[in-house]
Amino acid sequence: MQQARELVEDELRNLPLSGGPSELYEPISYVLKLGGKRFRPVMAIMSCNLFTDDFNKAIMPALGIELFHNFTLLHDDIMDESPLRRNHPTVHEQWNRNIAILSGDAMSIMAYELISRCEGNVLAAVLALFSKTALEVCEGQQHDMNYTSVGGVGTKDYLDMIGLKTAALVAASAGIGAAIGGASELEAGLMYRFGKDLGMVFQIRDDYLDVYGDSGIFGKRTGQDILQNKKTYLLTRSLELADPGLRAELTRWLERKGEDPAEKIAAVTEIYDRLGVKDMAVRAMNEFYNSAIGILDRINVDPIRKSGIRILADSLMNREK
Repeated sequence: MQQARELVEDELRNLPLSGGPSELYEPISYVLKLGGKRFRPVMAIMSCNLFTDDFNKAIMPALGIELFHNFTLLHDDIMDESPLRRNHPTVHEQWNRNIAILSGDAMSIMAYELISRCEGNVLAAVLALFSKTALEVCEGQQHDMNYTSVGGVGTKDYLDMIGLKTAALVAASAGIGAAIGGASELEAGLMYRFGKDLGMVFQIRDDYLDVYGDSGIFGKRTGQDILQNKKTYLLTRSLELADPGLRAELTRWLERKGEDPAEKIAAVTEIYDRLGVKDMAVRAMNEFYNSAIGILDRINVDPIRKSGIRILADSLMNREK
């Protein structure tokens, strides 16, 4: 897993991003240098390696997946008006909105070009899955934006949304990597489902860490989702489980303006604790994780070949940042 990550980092540094105009390419280089977990391209490479030793043929498509992911972050930051990304100014803050939009567009085009660098016998299937996934990510983002102002968003709505916005690209990473590696249509479909479940684990874990993580390890201040009234697994479950009085109290905190941030975080977290949604989030993660591992067990390859991707799955389940 570490070798795959280092390979991705090396190849990202080698992408031709020094052309002109500089206002188009410098923001792309800037975004990629901010780092990230890189688990999506790693997932693609390791899924390929399940079925072939020649995992190099998945590297360029894996980079395409990572560029597409970063393109979505760049545009999400514009829509959310976020000033920071990974503790650095976002592109629209560092440059301006127009540059951020156009650089994001360029990243999406570059992503498709890299994705298409796979063997002809799988090209049509890979592009079809990637295009379907790209549209699903857009659908998920629109749902996410809608949910900031729509009341009555339940946990099922939330899970459906993250299934599109977050988990779909993880699923595509696994499915595309498997297809490039020579997996059968059935096996590639199983790997897609494996990735989808792990994508759900990843996002619920993110929700959990934002409230209950160690900020020193997590890498950012906890409680930001609470301050932004962001729909999360913890919030939607709380709104469903609370009695009328407690729901009214939680709603008041969501509607209050100009409150002390620490006070709001403490108050909402205390409501979460009273309702036990912390443990519910852990159970939900375990259910998706166990489903993913059960699917992986159905893949008919030497168990030794599965060890690396099993470690990747465990790292997503147990991560602290």
